[in-house]
Amino acid sequence: MTQDSPSLQDLHVVGNGVSSASSTTFSSTAPFPTSETNYTTTSTTDMATCSVSKIVSQPRSLAEACAALRAKLLAFLALHSTDETVQGTQRRARDAMEVIEEALRRYRPEELSLSYNGGKDCLVLLILILACWPASVQPPSSSSSSSSSTNSNSTKQTLPRLQCIYIAPPDPFQEVEDFVATTTEEYHLDLARYALPMRQALDCYLDEKPHVKAVFMGTRRTDPHSEFLDSFTPTDKGWPQFMRINPVLDWHYAEIWTFIRQLDIPFCSLYSQGFSSLGGTKDTRPNPALALNAEGNKFRPAYELTRDDEERLGRDR
Repeated sequence: MTQDSPSLQDLHVVGNGVSSASSTTFSSTAPFPTSETNYTTTSTTDMATCSVSKIVSQPRSLAEACAALRAKLLAFLALHSTDETVQGTQRRARDAMEVIEEALRRYRPEELSLSYNGGKDCLVLLILILACWPASVQPPSSSSSSSSSTNSNSTKQTLPRLQCIYIAPPDPFQEVEDFVATTTEEYHLDLARYALPMRQALDCYLDEKPHVKAVFMGTRRTDPHSEFLDSFTPTDKGWPQFMRINPVLDWHYAEIWTFIRQLDIPFCSLYSQGFSSLGGTKDTRPNPALALNAEGNKFRPAYELTRDDEERLGRDR
């Protein structure tokens, strides 16, 4: 699953381990800007190496973070561009917002969760969900999807935290662990971490969160075993039962990175080192298609890759 995490369709990406509680004590290698009120299209080449002290100095509430992300998203959607990839990404974002807003109509916040591991695909999904998240506690209005400004009370209201499940591989990258911890804190996520085989982790999670009825997935149609999924697809027979919600199902690799860079979203530092799909340390290496020399010890950043079929060349499985 190129959300760069264990997939509910790929049964072999998680090994044995032990469960552990969510942690937000790591130091991040990909910190966040203190203010997101100004939209920018500046590239994020250096985003993964900023100073972490900036996060701590001006903490934001969840409502403030959601309002800032929504402002960025709406500004991006309003951007007039002749670039076909940008235009395609704008269409994908609008479609994804429709799926998310439908999910928020079908389910209460406590019935929803996000499969999140800090990978690029679920990062895009996280941003989209949080941009729509205030609607989970507000009655819908005719301008909820198109307004470029938020209600004066939107940054003062108390929002429920977004529940997340992180199924870690048995050999996680420390950079990924740090980034998950940082985003958990920045976006006020209610994250549960498990280092267990996928089915066992899901069983444990649903035992602890029996009210969860649906899980947002960063699955894309180019991921293994995902070509026949729909936006709303129940889990298969024999698996823990819940609805899988797939808002970014039809996104292409280039569109994922266009979204991240256009909105100036911080990302895991491994992507700046040539990794294009993240698993564990034993089965993941920089993508050879991004190599800068014959020795294969220098690599271009992940966002310079354009072809979907080259995304997993750095993965052993």
